[in-house]
Amino acid sequence: MHVFKVVNLAAESANPLIPHTAELIVGAVAFTLLFLVLRSKVVPMFEKAFTARTEAIQGGIERAEKAQLEAQRALAQYNEQLSKAREESQTMREEARTQGVAIIEELRAKAQEEAARITASAHASIEAERQQAITSLRNEVGTIAIELASKIVGEALDDQARQSRVVDRFLDDLEKSK
Repeated sequence: MHVFKVVNLAAESANPLIPHTAELIVGAVAFTLLFLVLRSKVVPMFEKAFTARTEAIQGGIERAEKAQLEAQRALAQYNEQLSKAREESQTMREEARTQGVAIIEELRAKAQEEAARITASAHASIEAERQQAITSLRNEVGTIAIELASKIVGEALDDQARQSRVVDRFLDDLEKSK
């Protein structure tokens, strides 16, 4: 039983939940060394990366704000140009409409002038043909009248002046009878 007591005593003195003093000292020294190495080497790298990341984000935000301002300026300029283009196109349409009306009026005036010219030419042509027909009819009627008068009177009317007087008298009588 004595052996049992010794093991029991050793078991009581070696509690696994309570570490030995040497382990505590080694652990504290190792933790302190690890803390100092991390603080001097790793933490500055993390801070540097964090600062670089923050600057990149800030720069990105600033660039995005600048790009947004530029986009707003470009949009305002585009809208201004668009409104100017609309005004110009409206002005051009009005000018084209005005020119179209002027061209139509000009063409209408030219057509009326051409119609008047054609009408005048037709009247002149008709008048010339009428005069020619009258002259032709006078000659034919004169010849017929002289032949008739010669047959009625019984003598020849060879004298040109006499023939003209007889024809004129005959035609005048015809015109008066109308």
